[in-house]
Amino acid sequence: MSQPALIAEAHRPAIANLPLRQRPIDIVFAVFFTLFIVTSCIADMLPTVGIDFTHPTGSFLVDSNYWYAHDADPLFMNPPVWMRMVTGLSAFVYLAFYLVLVPSLIRGWNRIQLPAVIYATMIAGITGIVVFGVEFFGEPEFQTQNPVKFLAFNLPYVIVPLLLLVRMRKPLPFTRRF
Repeated sequence: MSQPALIAEAHRPAIANLPLRQRPIDIVFAVFFTLFIVTSCIADMLPTVGIDFTHPTGSFLVDSNYWYAHDADPLFMNPPVWMRMVTGLSAFVYLAFYLVLVPSLIRGWNRIQLPAVIYATMIAGITGIVVFGVEFFGEPEFQTQNPVKFLAFNLPYVIVPLLLLVRMRKPLPFTRRF
C-alpha cells in the first residue's frame, strides 16, 4: 500500500457496532449458547470422565443422562473411545468457547468471528456428519431407536452453530443485524 493510501486508511472513520437491542439474533444466540454451557456440564462431562449412566441411580446428573439416552442415543450411553473424545471436546473445549462466545455476542466483540467460524465448522463436521451418521447409518448397536427424541435433543447443536456461521460470514459481524 502506498503512503497516501495508508494515511487515508488510518483516518477512515471506524464503523460502530450496533447496540444489542438492534441485534436480536445475537440475543437468541446468547440464550442458546448459555443453554449449551449447561448441557456441556450436565451431559457431556459424564461420559467423558467415564461415569456410568446405563441405569438410574437417584443422582440428578446420572438420571438425566439415562432418561435421554436409554431409548434415543445408545452411542452416547455406551460410548466407544472416539465418542468419549467427542464428548470431551464439548465438555472442555466447546464449554470454554461458549464462556467467551456469550459475552462476545452480548458486548459485540468482533474478534470472536474467526473462533466462531472454526467452532461452527468443527461442530457441523463432528456432530452433524460423524455422530448423526453413526446414529442413523452405523453399527446396529449404536443406531437410535427413537429418532424423533434424538433429533429434538441434538439437531439444535448443529443448526444453531450453522446459523452462527452464517452470522459470522463477513467481517465486523456486530456492525449489522445479521
